[in-house]
Amino acid sequence: MSATPLVVSRVGMVTGVGLDAPASCAAIRGAIDNFQQTSFRDRRGQWIMGCEVPLEYPWRGEKKLLMMAARAIGECLDGFDQAACESTPLLLCLAEADRPGRSVPDDARFLAALQDELGLSFHPQSAVIVQGHVSAAVALHRGRQIIDAAAATQVIVAASDSLLAGAALADCEARDRLLTSENSDGFIPGEGAAALLLEPLRAQPWGQLVCRGIGFAVEKAHIDSEEPLRADGLTSAIKQSLQEAACDESILDFKIIDASGGQYVFKEATLAFGRIDRTKRAEFDVWHPADCIGEVGATVGLAMIAVLKAACEKAYARGNNVLLHLGNDDGKRASMVFSWLPAGG
Repeated sequence: MSATPLVVSRVGMVTGVGLDAPASCAAIRGAIDNFQQTSFRDRRGQWIMGCEVPLEYPWRGEKKLLMMAARAIGECLDGFDQAACESTPLLLCLAEADRPGRSVPDDARFLAALQDELGLSFHPQSAVIVQGHVSAAVALHRGRQIIDAAAATQVIVAASDSLLAGAALADCEARDRLLTSENSDGFIPGEGAAALLLEPLRAQPWGQLVCRGIGFAVEKAHIDSEEPLRADGLTSAIKQSLQEAACDESILDFKIIDASGGQYVFKEATLAFGRIDRTKRAEFDVWHPADCIGEVGATVGLAMIAVLKAACEKAYARGNNVLLHLGNDDGKRASMVFSWLPAGG
């Protein structure tokens, strides 16, 4: 049985390569990055490379997360008035509660401060989701539930995160996840925010990006385990998302993944898709926006969706049916199937 389709009608985005969605997506399309030396050093005393968001003031920590989130949401909701926001729940994605270097000590207070910064109040069903990379899929699933239950006619999903914090970098370096002078199999840390407006599918005279299916699973052989990787969890999540979308893998034209550096995610993605792929293809592109914006934590899923929407609208996507998948270090996996419905389609 197919799930209720969900339309991504608006986006907002703040990254190290652009302070709005058009600029960020154009830079990512052009493979432009903003990787520079940070003020942090690795264990050998060498400068760590990173991708910092260049805001107008040198904010750090919780304040910067707040300002990035406000900018992305403001772009997404441009033209909305107070009444419209009061009927719209905000699902805010932040870093995992136990992640070292997390700069938000109180999620509820942060959500309240964000509303104050925007000068807006959102629907009482607004909530904070703290599930790392998979937060985007969790938020879309929860947003679909809210719309299905007729609690709201639209939902805004947002995320703000940064890996540019001393404790976070030290933890990642200790686990050999960070790109340093001693480790070439790691990621470049980044930061950013993104926002999406979700609405039910209706007939429109313009093209629409539709989320058709979402799947979740857990991988026992996660990156910090010592078990042999078979990609069982990601395979299961992909199958579930295809089942929800009422289709098989043959419709997929390309995929976007959350790989930010290191061999593990690429190996897992290859294994998982190889286990479900039964279609002969001349090519099958794999996009990974983190190549340009760095490892942006909980923001990555929404950034991937924003990139996809821009590609579809500007007709440089490699097809109309796309697989997106996400994974956390603790084994949580999520998969989403999106389709672009052209104008009049």
